Amino acid sequence: MTYALSEALQSAVYQHLASNPGLTALIGGDLFDALPSGTLPQTYVALGPEEVEDRSDVSGAGARHRFTVSVFSDTAGFSAAKAVAAVVCDALIDAPLTLTRGRLVGLWFERAAAERLTDGGRSIVLRFAARVEDG
Repeated sequence: MTYALSEALQSAVYQHLASNPGLTALIGGDLFDALPSGTLPQTYVALGPEEVEDRSDVSGAGARHRFTVSVFSDTAGFSAAKAVAAVVCDALIDAPLTLTRGRLVGLWFERAAAERLTDGGRSIVLRFAARVEDG
Protein backbone atom coordinates (compact mmCIF):
# COMPACT_ATOMS: atom_id res chain seq x y z
CA MET A 1 0.00 0.00 0.00
CA THR A 2 1.08 3.55 -0.51
CA TYR A 3 0.21 6.94 0.88
CA ALA A 4 -2.33 7.27 -1.94
CA LEU A 5 -5.47 7.36 0.25
CA SER A 6 -4.20 10.04 2.62
CA GLU A 7 -5.74 13.03 0.85
CA ALA A 8 -9.07 11.26 0.42
CA LEU A 9 -9.19 10.40 4.13
CA GLN A 10 -8.17 13.89 5.24
CA SER A 11 -10.73 15.52 2.97
CA ALA A 12 -13.49 13.23 4.27
CA VAL A 13 -12.55 13.95 7.91
CA TYR A 14 -12.49 17.70 7.25
CA GLN A 15 -15.85 17.69 5.45
CA HIS A 16 -17.44 15.52 8.12
CA LEU A 17 -16.30 17.85 10.91
CA ALA A 18 -17.15 21.02 8.96
CA SER A 19 -20.72 19.81 8.45
CA ASN A 20 -21.27 18.75 12.07
CA PRO A 21 -23.87 21.10 13.60
CA GLY A 22 -22.64 20.54 17.15
CA LEU A 23 -19.10 21.51 16.24
CA THR A 24 -20.26 24.48 14.17
CA ALA A 25 -22.29 25.71 17.16
CA LEU A 26 -19.12 25.73 19.28
CA ILE A 27 -16.48 27.03 16.85
CA GLY A 28 -18.36 28.39 13.85
CA GLY A 29 -16.18 27.91 10.79
CA ASP A 30 -12.94 27.82 12.75
CA LEU A 31 -11.81 24.40 11.52
CA PHE A 32 -8.45 24.51 9.76
CA ASP A 33 -6.29 22.28 7.63
CA ALA A 34 -3.71 25.10 7.53
CA LEU A 35 -3.75 27.92 10.05
CA PRO A 36 -4.77 31.29 8.66
CA SER A 37 -2.45 34.26 8.89
CA GLY A 38 -3.19 36.96 11.42
CA THR A 39 -5.00 36.66 14.70
CA LEU A 40 -6.32 33.21 15.49
CA PRO A 41 -9.83 32.66 16.86
CA GLN A 42 -10.36 32.21 20.60
CA THR A 43 -11.17 28.51 20.13
CA TYR A 44 -10.47 26.51 16.98
CA VAL A 45 -9.79 23.02 15.66
CA ALA A 46 -6.87 22.07 13.42
CA LEU A 47 -6.15 18.88 11.53
CA GLY A 48 -2.67 17.69 12.34
CA PRO A 49 0.06 15.22 11.57
CA GLU A 50 -0.49 11.63 10.53
CA GLU A 51 1.47 8.40 10.34
CA VAL A 52 0.60 5.67 7.85
CA GLU A 53 1.47 1.98 7.94
CA ASP A 54 0.85 -0.67 5.33
CA ARG A 55 -1.96 -3.03 6.27
CA SER A 56 -2.36 -4.86 2.98
CA ASP A 57 -3.35 -8.50 3.15
CA VAL A 58 -4.45 -11.29 0.83
CA SER A 59 -7.78 -9.53 0.25
CA GLY A 60 -6.14 -6.38 -1.11
CA ALA A 61 -4.25 -3.15 -0.47
CA GLY A 62 -4.86 -1.30 2.78
CA ALA A 63 -3.31 1.04 5.32
CA ARG A 64 -3.70 2.24 8.90
CA HIS A 65 -3.66 6.01 9.26
CA ARG A 66 -3.01 7.50 12.68
CA PHE A 67 -3.89 11.18 12.62
CA THR A 68 -4.45 14.01 15.05
CA VAL A 69 -7.15 16.60 15.43
CA SER A 70 -6.20 19.37 17.84
CA VAL A 71 -8.37 21.78 19.80
CA PHE A 72 -6.88 25.12 20.84
CA SER A 73 -8.47 27.62 23.17
CA ASP A 74 -7.33 30.73 24.99
CA THR A 75 -10.33 30.73 27.33
CA ALA A 76 -9.68 30.23 31.06
CA GLY A 77 -9.70 26.60 32.12
CA PHE A 78 -10.11 23.49 30.03
CA SER A 79 -13.90 23.45 29.92
CA ALA A 80 -14.35 25.07 26.49
CA ALA A 81 -11.59 22.98 24.88
CA LYS A 82 -12.96 19.77 26.40
CA ALA A 83 -16.47 20.51 25.14
CA VAL A 84 -15.11 20.91 21.61
CA ALA A 85 -12.94 17.80 21.92
CA ALA A 86 -15.96 15.76 23.01
CA VAL A 87 -17.92 16.84 19.92
CA VAL A 88 -14.97 16.00 17.66
CA CYS A 89 -14.74 12.52 19.22
CA ASP A 90 -18.46 11.92 18.97
CA ALA A 91 -18.41 13.02 15.33
CA LEU A 92 -15.46 10.88 14.24
CA ILE A 93 -15.65 7.63 16.18
CA ASP A 94 -17.14 5.04 13.81
CA ALA A 95 -18.10 7.83 11.37
CA PRO A 96 -19.46 6.58 8.03
CA LEU A 97 -17.02 8.62 5.94
CA THR A 98 -17.16 8.40 2.16
CA LEU A 99 -13.75 8.71 0.52
CA THR A 100 -13.12 9.91 -3.04
CA ARG A 101 -10.72 6.98 -3.41
CA GLY A 102 -10.84 3.71 -1.53
CA ARG A 103 -13.07 2.98 1.42
CA LEU A 104 -12.99 3.42 5.16
CA VAL A 105 -13.05 0.14 7.07
CA GLY A 106 -13.15 1.72 10.53
CA LEU A 107 -12.27 4.81 12.54
CA TRP A 108 -11.32 4.66 16.22
CA PHE A 109 -10.21 7.00 19.00
CA GLU A 110 -6.77 6.09 20.40
CA ARG A 111 -5.79 8.74 22.93
CA ALA A 112 -5.80 12.38 23.94
CA ALA A 113 -3.37 14.74 25.62
CA ALA A 114 -4.48 17.99 27.24
CA GLU A 115 -1.99 20.65 28.24
CA ARG A 116 -1.56 24.27 29.21
CA LEU A 117 0.43 26.22 26.64
CA THR A 118 3.17 28.70 27.48
CA ASP A 119 1.03 31.57 26.15
CA GLY A 120 -1.70 30.73 28.71
CA GLY A 121 -3.92 28.88 26.26
CA ARG A 122 -5.01 25.27 26.29
CA SER A 123 -4.65 22.47 23.78
CA ILE A 124 -6.11 19.01 23.47
CA VAL A 125 -4.54 16.73 20.89
CA LEU A 126 -6.81 13.85 19.90
CA ARG A 127 -5.35 10.86 18.08
CA PHE A 128 -7.46 8.64 15.89
CA ALA A 129 -6.74 5.53 13.83
CA ALA A 130 -8.42 4.76 10.55
CA ARG A 131 -8.18 1.58 8.51
CA VAL A 132 -8.63 2.13 4.79
CA GLU A 133 -8.64 -0.13 1.75
CA ASP A 134 -8.01 0.76 -1.87
CA GLY A 135 -10.10 -0.48 -4.71
